[in-house]
Amino acid sequence: MNEEKQEQKEQKSISQKTLTIFPLLSILGLFLGALGGYIYYIKVGCTTGSCAITSNPWMSTLWGALMGYLLFDMFNRKPKAKKES
Repeated sequence: MNEEKQEQKEQKSISQKTLTIFPLLSILGLFLGALGGYIYYIKVGCTTGSCAITSNPWMSTLWGALMGYLLFDMFNRKPKAKKES
């Protein structure tokens, strides 16, 4: 019984650590940006193949994910540093 409680604490701490490193809003931005990048590739794209980003669906999706992450990360509240007396 005691081991189960310990495992639950470890599982909670891993998920809490993950959300501390990558807040939920940033993860949402990552997925929405990737979706937007892929949609941009399909709708606009580059037909000649000379465009570095939009001619390849992988690059367009990765670029969109990066931009979405950076955009949504701006809205995360950062913890304030504690003042030492």
